[in-house]
Amino acid sequence: MIAHSIRHPSSKHSIYLLFVLVLGSALPFLSQTPQQAAANPSFKISKDVAVPMRDGVILRADVLLPSDTGRFPTLVYRTPYNKESALRGYKSFEKAVARGYAVVVQDVRGRYASDGEFTPYQTEGHDGYDTIEWAAQQPWSNGNVGTFGLSYPGAVQWLAAVENPPHLKAMVPAMTFSTPRNFFYSGGVFDGSWLDWIWLNIAPDIRTRQNLPGPKTHKEAAESWKLEHQRMQEFLPLRDLPDLKEVAPFYYEWLAHPPTDPWWDWAELRSKYDRVHAAVLNFSGWYDEAYGPDGATTNFNGLLAARRGEIDPRTRTVIGPWTHGGQEESRSGEREFGPTAAIDYDELILRWMDHYVRGIDNGVDREKRVRLFVMGENVWRDEDVWPLQRARSESFYLSSKSADDRIGSLEHSLTEKNFVNSSFKSDPAHPLTDPYTAYGAHDYRSLAGREDVLVYDSEPLPANVEITGPIHAEIYLSAGCRDVDLWVRLLDVAPDGTAFNLMSPGLDVLRASYRKESLQPVYLDGESITRLDLDRMLTSNTFLSGHRIRVQLSGAFFPHFSRNLQTGNSEVTSSRTFPCVVKIFHGKKHPSRIVLPVIPR
Repeated sequence: MIAHSIRHPSSKHSIYLLFVLVLGSALPFLSQTPQQAAANPSFKISKDVAVPMRDGVILRADVLLPSDTGRFPTLVYRTPYNKESALRGYKSFEKAVARGYAVVVQDVRGRYASDGEFTPYQTEGHDGYDTIEWAAQQPWSNGNVGTFGLSYPGAVQWLAAVENPPHLKAMVPAMTFSTPRNFFYSGGVFDGSWLDWIWLNIAPDIRTRQNLPGPKTHKEAAESWKLEHQRMQEFLPLRDLPDLKEVAPFYYEWLAHPPTDPWWDWAELRSKYDRVHAAVLNFSGWYDEAYGPDGATTNFNGLLAARRGEIDPRTRTVIGPWTHGGQEESRSGEREFGPTAAIDYDELILRWMDHYVRGIDNGVDREKRVRLFVMGENVWRDEDVWPLQRARSESFYLSSKSADDRIGSLEHSLTEKNFVNSSFKSDPAHPLTDPYTAYGAHDYRSLAGREDVLVYDSEPLPANVEITGPIHAEIYLSAGCRDVDLWVRLLDVAPDGTAFNLMSPGLDVLRASYRKESLQPVYLDGESITRLDLDRMLTSNTFLSGHRIRVQLSGAFFPHFSRNLQTGNSEVTSSRTFPCVVKIFHGKKHPSRIVLPVIPR
């Protein structure tokens, strides 16, 4: 167990984020006591309408209808976070009704008003299909259905869409995933934030339903988390943590399956785009959880490939400078992006639905397929494709002047004058820990110079340099242990020393034993030099004149993801840790580098 204090990070699935389906503060969601929606003469609402699933389980939904009679295009929103809270917290549903839609807001299986057992994500494909088709057949529906929602309410859309419900015409799955390998895991490392997602968001309702001991409201869960999070996050082995055994048996099943296990195929989207026939608007933020921007771009390109040859492929992607659910904010963490950064998310959704569900010619189909926010310059850019075809790959090589050099340099070329390697310590019992508790842009200059971190800086840039697209790190290393995790973080260093990260943790990590993505781990071989390729990073940022490009290396970034014990044994089943020294090679024989997509000026 780790002796020093570890601060709780903002969970990738935290209640303050996942509850956000559209905009603004999530505070209205903190109350979990069901209430009747206030009477509104502009629409009609039916509460707890029974929606039968194919196995006989009843899910319940609130149905909002325009005050007029007739059949209406229909929008479906499915949530594990209490439909009553969603209806109280946001005006999105009422806006849709005012626009002429019927709206179905449903608690997913095993949550709040719905029957059945909650097994996250696994039942959402069939349940989503059944709900969409049920809605299409109601006397108030014209049979044309769209879906929307963010994070878990985004994931349920994809899981239903790959089942190909015939009446699903359009969807806006925001800030969600493309593959379980970058959702439950990332780079072969288990995502630590599932722990607080369950504790804060899921466990209270389950305890209430099953009359189990422990916190039964979000407020109680938040207070107990303050006291218990360090013990729970540091607990080894992961599978022996007692706290979730009754409330979340699914958590332990996840732990039992490594990322390459075929068991996960039910959550894999990348091989199923040809099954999806709805119009899909993909949506994420550069500071979204790591799976978000990867999901938005991967799903977008997958759909384009499956629809090659269609005049209108009916897919688009929008990525802003936001955190998870922060799309109506101009600031992410400590970085301000100006008044154009925030968007009207409701209007984005409804314009998409107006065209693809209602058939209104509003020009959505003629807009460029990619809309990106370029940080640094703080401007929106419309593009035809992702990645940008005009991007030029430029290599920046890691270099140092001595073996003890903690702050090396990034060079366009290597010379014989440079030392051939640098090293950092990696101790799973005392991992490098994120000093910040919330996602977003933060100043990480304090990490430079630590014995468990290496940084490499470019010279101050003589002119603006825009980096937009996928980023590839090619790192040669050896280690005195059987396995290590390698974090390769990209930062923008201002003249005053401020060092901002350009993405959230997760895209920038790779477990050495996972480097071949095989079912069986491939461990390091003694002091042999091994090349690790990290190819899932992506961003859009202009490094302004006078700024430096920084690459930061470490063996951990706790507690966002689980620790590599470095013994060759899994942290799921073992607790013994082994510290070691990791050597990073950057001579001419082993040219460690980062390859950046530079946009020509």
